Amino acid sequence: MQPPATPAAPPIPVGPPAFVPHQDVRRDATTPSGPGPVNGGMDRNGQCTAPQLRRFIKSRPYVPMHELRRRFGIDGGDDDVTPVRLEPGWVYVGLPSREGTLLGELLRAGEIGYELSMDPRSPIVIGVYPMRPIPRG
Repeated sequence: MQPPATPAAPPIPVGPPAFVPHQDVRRDATTPSGPGPVNGGMDRNGQCTAPQLRRFIKSRPYVPMHELRRRFGIDGGDDDVTPVRLEPGWVYVGLPSREGTLLGELLRAGEIGYELSMDPRSPIVIGVYPMRPIPRG
């Protein structure tokens, strides 16, 4: 006597998990409601300046790269990387070209330092820190 047959289980998908995007809450001309400018009135268009970057970095002991993206609303692809030529060689900054160039100028001027990835060991900048702290009165 054989045991009763059980129905076959559906096949298990082997591809990547489905991506479900979050609702886009950015304000544009067609959407009068929604969040307004953030971060002290700065509009989130990623147009930061070198003095703004310098001031923000010098106001903290260490700033990871993702925090720069968040603070200045820098939108870019996951693979946006800007090469920066320094004395020991090339390092790579995970920011779009415009912002990566601004950060590179601060690095070359010696105003900020950088931390490189150790796993894997590669010349990609994962965080920055001030070299000369702002004197507090």
